Amino acid sequence: MITFAISVSILFNSNNYTLVKNKGFLIVDILIESTKSFEEDITKLDETDRVAVIQKINHYASLFPDHKAVVYHQLHHLRLPSLPNGYESSLYILRTSPKLRVILAIDEDPIFEQIILTLFRVFKHGDLEKVYKSIAESMYQEFRHQDRELVKMS
Repeated sequence: MITFAISVSILFNSNNYTLVKNKGFLIVDILIESTKSFEEDITKLDETDRVAVIQKINHYASLFPDHKAVVYHQLHHLRLPSLPNGYESSLYILRTSPKLRVILAIDEDPIFEQIILTLFRVFKHGDLEKVYKSIAESMYQEFRHQDRELVKMS
């Protein structure tokens, strides 16, 4: 998992990154996590594309605390059919360039006053169906595993 830390100037370093923004007395943390698949995808890009993807992610992460509606307006919500236990998909597509997209999840945690962005994949626009299918299958397997664990604990 890539983690990267930032303060006001946003950089994509390595591993988790936290944006701490002071809003009066309120601190909002933005935690950006990446999957192994995302890390593999981004290393395959040429330098120009890699920089464009990173800059776009950082731009929208920095906007999120004060301009959440603007961020959501730029995203396309990916719906997963019939998730178990009434779960709703928090998957979105971010257009990072005319040819590249990022699939990410956005989870807002009001209790801990943080927003978690999980970066799943970087892909060419034409590969959406293949990438979407692999992520959906992975998520369903994870849900089934969690359901089994819950049954064992009951």
